[in-house]
Amino acid sequence: MLKTTLARITRIANLAAIASNALGTLVVLALVVVLNVDVIARGVFSSPIKGTYEMVQFSVVMIVFLQLADVVRVDRLTRSDGFLNLLGQRSPNMAANMRRIINALSAIFMGLIAYITFPEFLHMWDTQDYFGVPGLFTLPWWPVKLVFSFGTALACLIFVLKVITAVDRPHLEAAKSENNT
Repeated sequence: MLKTTLARITRIANLAAIASNALGTLVVLALVVVLNVDVIARGVFSSPIKGTYEMVQFSVVMIVFLQLADVVRVDRLTRSDGFLNLLGQRSPNMAANMRRIINALSAIFMGLIAYITFPEFLHMWDTQDYFGVPGLFTLPWWPVKLVFSFGTALACLIFVLKVITAVDRPHLEAAKSENNT
């Protein structure tokens, strides 16, 4: 029963991470379109698009947090694994336990970030704060805070699932099972 529930939660979290990553990719594509149109408008019409700078700032931050959970899911988060790889050759169990500790600490940090940013999202939703130049171009802050909260909460959940299931590196687990068959 517990394994089935855990497998369902893992599947849902993985699907959410993949969907979030896809949404981040769509934001990248939209950003490419905006930048290209802005360059053409500057060159051909000598009239840049208003708010391009604000849209780029807004989008880059959103892209990072939209793709964070999937990066954690596929174990592509930037970190130095040299010591753990060496330790894994001599003592695989100790290396696996250290990875679980690192994942637990990472889950704590991601959870704290989500815990701190969610009330900020609610505040920005209520006050409708914005950034940009009033009268020229403005964007509301709440979508960025929502993406912060969602991305870090989902990354936290995935780290917690890695700690519970002890499956830290799915691509290596798949390779091991292929070699054993």
